[in-house]
Amino acid sequence: MHAAISAIEYHFPEKTLSTADLSAEFPEWSAEKIDQKTGIRERHIAAPDECASDLAVAAARKLFASGACAPGEIDYVLLCTQSPDYFLPTTACLIQDRLGIPTTAGALDFNLGCSGYVYGLGLAEGLVSSGQAGRVLLLTAESYSKFLHRRDRSVRTIFGDAAAATLLTAVDTPAPLLGPFVYGTDGSGAENLIVPTGGMRCPRSAESGVASEDENGNVRSRDNLFMNGAEIFTFTLKVVPQVVGTLLEKAGILLEDVDLFVFHQANQYMLEHLRKRLKIPAGKFELAFSDCGNTVSSTIPIALQRAAGEGRLPQGSLVMLVGFGVGYSWGATLLRWRAGTRV
Repeated sequence: MHAAISAIEYHFPEKTLSTADLSAEFPEWSAEKIDQKTGIRERHIAAPDECASDLAVAAARKLFASGACAPGEIDYVLLCTQSPDYFLPTTACLIQDRLGIPTTAGALDFNLGCSGYVYGLGLAEGLVSSGQAGRVLLLTAESYSKFLHRRDRSVRTIFGDAAAATLLTAVDTPAPLLGPFVYGTDGSGAENLIVPTGGMRCPRSAESGVASEDENGNVRSRDNLFMNGAEIFTFTLKVVPQVVGTLLEKAGILLEDVDLFVFHQANQYMLEHLRKRLKIPAGKFELAFSDCGNTVSSTIPIALQRAAGEGRLPQGSLVMLVGFGVGYSWGATLLRWRAGTRV
């Protein structure tokens, strides 16, 4: 038995932050300049009392309402998040209870960012192919906005909050519908995308919450998200072409054999550089972030769902998924699309 994607749904918080709103806050940055650099015109922002679990539950309920399956049929819950409700208990356990998923189901969180969806698919395939689960609910949910300082335009223009729910079911097929998988990790880049405080290494304090302005005019404290955009860009342009080449070699196929490429939807500037460097035709390269921004681990499932809804994924389509970012962490896999997948 192998895992197959049977349904994908996603959910955005109600509140939005437009490029025009940001331009009003940062007069030195016009709406046109922000659009040109990011390709993002709107982001969704979680309410003060709205957490990643609330977004994940909303996405899962939408999936159940579609008729894909009932909560009682779920064997395992995987939640990818870096903004859990609590340090402990595990947020996936809270979600199991809220959704009415059986107490016989497994449930766990895994802390990854932009590579998280690919890792989650790999975990789900392992659970299914080893006979540990027949239906896996893979949830990705982030409320990064809670980490951002209001005066830090370097990150506020990019990130948005969201959740996605993917149902993976066991199917009897001679070959896997997911895979092969390629993973990579380079923890030496951890400091380039980080919230420095809040864990056991560096607890928050009155001093850590004091903000200061950097040389580019961005304001943040050590309690806020820091991103070294130049280093992240350099890392991405180095690693992503390598991982794409490794995956193609591992699968024994050529770039032109892939019907659609769905990369982590970081921002327009970065994705266009990657597309051109890899010589991927624009018609085979999914872009689906203009109205939601970079939603971290949810960007790939959102883009997949939208591509399917637009009719870009007919039966048997071969899709390459590539996630990359915070960690540094990266992962890539191939997906064979099945007719009847609910989107």
